[in-house]
Amino acid sequence: MLIAGSDVKEIERLKDQLSRRFDIKDLGEARQILGMNITRDRNAGKLWLSQSDYIEKVLCRFKMDTAKPVGVPLGSQFKLSNKDSPKDDSEKERMRVTPYASAIGSLMYAMVCTRLDIAHAVGVVSRFMRNPGVMHWEAVKWILRYLRGTKDRALVFGRSTLTLSGFVDADFAGSDLDKRRSTTGYVFTYGGTAVSWISKLQKIVTLSTTKAEYVAVTEAAKELVWLQNFLNELGRPQEDVALYSDSQSAIHLEKNPVFHSRTKHIEVKYHFIRQLLEKKVLQLKKVPGERNPADMLTKADSALDAAHVKQMSNCGC
Repeated sequence: MLIAGSDVKEIERLKDQLSRRFDIKDLGEARQILGMNITRDRNAGKLWLSQSDYIEKVLCRFKMDTAKPVGVPLGSQFKLSNKDSPKDDSEKERMRVTPYASAIGSLMYAMVCTRLDIAHAVGVVSRFMRNPGVMHWEAVKWILRYLRGTKDRALVFGRSTLTLSGFVDADFAGSDLDKRRSTTGYVFTYGGTAVSWISKLQKIVTLSTTKAEYVAVTEAAKELVWLQNFLNELGRPQEDVALYSDSQSAIHLEKNPVFHSRTKHIEVKYHFIRQLLEKKVLQLKKVPGERNPADMLTKADSALDAAHVKQMSNCGC
């Protein structure tokens, strides 16, 4: 159990109450929880959340602890599809004893907790869980090699204005070579640090980049509403939150509620964003593609360099 609060006396009172009903052991200031390392500098007003120890264990488990590191989460040479699945009995037998699912699960935990930079790569390789092939496994090992070179990367929380902001992007029919669905990626920051992110295939096949971006913004808006409700419960209300997209055409369609021939085929649920705009729940704003951190959540060959990714998501090493 992790207890946090601004009043030391209240914390001590809670621990005393718990100790009366349960056998507990006070481990002092939090250093680690659920595979995450917690480092704090009170003088600087900063806290680092990382998974360096967890990642090291994962690398050892899959015998990748001495592998050569790589600089990107997934190399552009990986054009993965179901065509890379086993084609003969010998390859099927080889993959049967390969710990593909276990490795994916380990990567997913790192991705969900602190490593948004591998979200797209993990999303790609997880599509082939049912019938992975040799090339799929090579891609998994590539991600592990990337983690080996970046295992000390951390989310950095500091003293700053606690403002919620969101960034969203879509990759039109990019990495899904089998069904040609587009990828949605979004990241929300609170006080400048990433607190929520996702990279996932859209449920429908869109017909243009604008439509893909339109769907992505709607999905991000749903997460924004949840985060607003959560922060309201914590007494930190956030109104008229800025949601940034690099698609001017999608922003125009979402802000223009009149009937349009270019949107008449889009399912009604994706027009949910217009209601939020009318109620001033959020603001849609334009951000240049090269300044959009959500770009790394939609494609392997993101234009964002490592230094810029760290800056935009407040990640440090």
